[in-house]
Order: sequence, then structure tokens, then C-alpha cells
Amino acid sequence: MPAIITNKFRIHNSEQFQESFSESSANVYYLAIGRPHAFGTSTRPDSRTEFEGSDTSAPTPVDSIQEEFYSFDDFMAAKKVTSNDISFAVPRRNWTTGTVYDYYRHDYGHLVTGSTSSTQSANSGATALYDATFYVLTSDFNVYKCLDNNGDANSTVEPSGTSNSILTTGDGYKWKYMYSLSAAQRQNFLSTDFMAVATNSTVSSAAVDGAVNIVKIKTAGSGGTNGSHTGVAIRGDGSSGACTVTVSGGAVTAVTVTTPGTGYTYGYIRNADIVSAGATSLSGSELDVIIEPKGGHGFNAVKELGGFFVMCNTNFEGTESSNTGDFVVGQDFRRVALLRDIKSGGSAASSTTLRGTKAILLASNSGNFTVDEEINQATSGAVGKVVEWDSSNKILYYVQTRHNDAGADSNGNLTAFSSTHTITGQSSSSTGTPSSASSTVDSISFSSGYAGSEIDADTGDVLYIENRAPITRASDQTENVKLIIEF
Repeated sequence: MPAIITNKFRIHNSEQFQESFSESSANVYYLAIGRPHAFGTSTRPDSRTEFEGSDTSAPTPVDSIQEEFYSFDDFMAAKKVTSNDISFAVPRRNWTTGTVYDYYRHDYGHLVTGSTSSTQSANSGATALYDATFYVLTSDFNVYKCLDNNGDANSTVEPSGTSNSILTTGDGYKWKYMYSLSAAQRQNFLSTDFMAVATNSTVSSAAVDGAVNIVKIKTAGSGGTNGSHTGVAIRGDGSSGACTVTVSGGAVTAVTVTTPGTGYTYGYIRNADIVSAGATSLSGSELDVIIEPKGGHGFNAVKELGGFFVMCNTNFEGTESSNTGDFVVGQDFRRVALLRDIKSGGSAASSTTLRGTKAILLASNSGNFTVDEEINQATSGAVGKVVEWDSSNKILYYVQTRHNDAGADSNGNLTAFSSTHTITGQSSSSTGTPSSASSTVDSISFSSGYAGSEIDADTGDVLYIENRAPITRASDQTENVKLIIEF
């Protein structure tokens, strides 16, 4: 049976996601970075080979249980995402002179009246409103909805101003001001391809539910008496709507709404009413009454412009020293992941940042370990990969993954580093002896020289995974991550 999941359901999902950050039983979200070592060919303990791609061609994540488990293996750090870090978003469409913009219609995708096969489409070819280019962002960072494109003409005059009235520019376009991007929105929620969308309360309060402001000519008709014929009723389920119909050369050439009325969810302008208003012998005219969205233009910008995207904006600032320095520097990452309701130390995570690596406090060492090298502990059989070596505090940060040189021992098991057995770097030949003491160093609590990850493995849900080319971190560097989630 024919059925459809509507765009309103997509918007509902985006609203539910945003509300989940601040409702009474709120979810907790973290944006994590991981994969410090290069993508490449890896050998498994069962002698089989896994081809993971390369740093120049990162592997496409798979929506699978395996991918979720494996993601936790090499997380380096995570930062909490708050309600202030997210915004509804829509595709960014900059106003550009010489462009033919689509205009708002309520019936894109429906069969054209009188046809059994042709559907109502925009100038761009779009057959769905949210695919149409019917809104723009101007150089003043104002957003406008196009209500009329002057018969598919080029837009040559940039709209401006914040009036609640419909704006007619010199090129014949009609625009409705929707909202402006604030300085904070421009900084946090404006990217090359997307922008924040929000309802302007002044515009919303001035909107009229069910008003009619635009009527389009489908068929001009013929034989009519020339002139401006006033008081032509807009029929339908609303009230008080009226317009003036201009006839020239016997055909309808313009329709101007004089009284928008209220309460219309459908509307008609009959040829007979135009005749009664003075067009005499006019026949065959067909006029399309454009129905506004619920509440009127500007009442709810998120729904009107298709805000089923949510933008997440997060900064990773050096070591995040103000948040106990959980982020390593002098290392690169290749994975970004959005995590929900993870645990830390067996309880619901709540800290602003979380360290994802394991750590060993050394009592003594010879030489300096190097990032990404294999480390092993011959006595225990433990194997790992170096993420960072803090020579000042003698802290060795590392991860353990499923591969021979990164976590799995000679028997194919993941064995934990333990006791004070010597640890050796396989590339640097550096050695270190773990401390046997329990102490707190650089805000890390060590138990007999060892500290586990602050991200409890395989807890919560991995909602998003992105593999990418490596990004090298530095102490004086900030990475700004803008994550676009489409529902």
C-alpha cells in the first residue's frame, strides 16, 4: 500500500534529539577522537589479514556491532557536548546575483491540476519543498524566504531589512524576512554548507495563520475585458480573502492579493468570479492560491525551512588543561565519534572531558618512547601502542587493539600490562619499569602504577562514526569540529 514517512517526522526526530540534552531525564553526549595510528594492513593473531584502507583513503565506517566494539579500542579522549553546543540547521544557500531562485509552494510533488502524470515542480526541478532553493542567506546574515520569483527571472537585487511585511525588490522578487544569524550563531553554527535555523519571536508573533499573500497564474485564459478587476473573492475554507485581477490583451497578467484573509488551508479563485468583477467574457483562466505553512510565514522557521538537521559544534583546545588535561598533544587522530550515555568508572559519565587512553606511571626508564610504536612486556605477554610519552612525569599513554602489534599477544589474547615487569619499545628500544606505588600524578590516579581509561569500554551507544585523514594535535592548537546530523 502507498505510504510515506513525512518530513515532519524527520523534524520531530531532530526536536527529540535536541530536547534530550536538557529534559529532566537527559541523555549525556560526548564527542570522542580516536585512532592515533595509521590506517593500513593489519595481521590478526589467527594469521588472517585485514585491509583497513590507508591514511589517504580512510575506510568507510560500517553500521555494525563489530564497528561499535572496535571504536572503543583506540579512543584517545572525549569531550562532553551540552545543549549550548547544538543547533537546528539547514543547508546554507547564499544569495548570489543572477540566480533564479525557487519560490515557496505548498504543493510541490502533487499532480498538476488537469494532468494524470505531471507533478508540480520548482524551476530547479525539485519536486519537494525542502529540496527547492526557496530561501537565502544574505551578506547581512539575514535569512529570507522567496515567495515569488517574478516568473522564474534572475534575482539581481539582494533583499535587505527586517520588516514583517513582504518585501518586493527591484527585480520583481517577493521575499519574507525570517530571522538573522547572531554573532554567536555565525561563529558556532555556520559552516560552508550549513547554517543555524531559529525562529525570530517578533516575526513569529506577527504571522497570520491561514493568510493568503501570493496567487500564481497557471493558465492566463483569453477573451477577457482588459483592466484591473477588484474585489475578486478567494474561496475556500478561510474567510475574507480578496484580490485584484489584471487582464491585458484579454488574458490574466497579474493577481494582487488585497485582503489576505485568515484560516485558509485550501483556496480557489474562480474564473466566474473574475468575470463577475468586470472581466466579462474571460474564459479558461486557472489561478493557483498559494497556501502558507501552519501559523503563517515565519511562525516556525525550523519547520518551514526543513530543520531536520542538527549541528553539533565542539572545540578541542590543546590538552584541555582547564579540564584536567585529558587530551594528548603531539599526536594525530583519524576518527570522530558521537557517544551517548557512556560510563566512567562504572557510573554515568559526567566530567567535561574524559581520557580514553590507558596509562602507566614508570618508576624509571632508559630512553624515550615514540608515538605509535609497539610496546610489550615480555613477562606478562602484554602488547600495546604508544599514544604519548610524557617524559617529565614518566607517564606512558597507550591503547590496546585487536591486532598482533597493538594489543593481541602471541596467543591471540588481550593481556593487561601488570606488576613491575619491564616494558620495551620495539622501535625506540626504550625500556621502563612500572611504579609499584599508588599515587596521583598530573590529575591521574594510579593504582600500583596503572590507570585504566576513563571511558568504560563498550558502554552506552556509538551514534556516529567518521573516519578521516589524520589531524595532528598541538598544545597551542584548537580543533573545531562541526558535526551535521541529518534525520
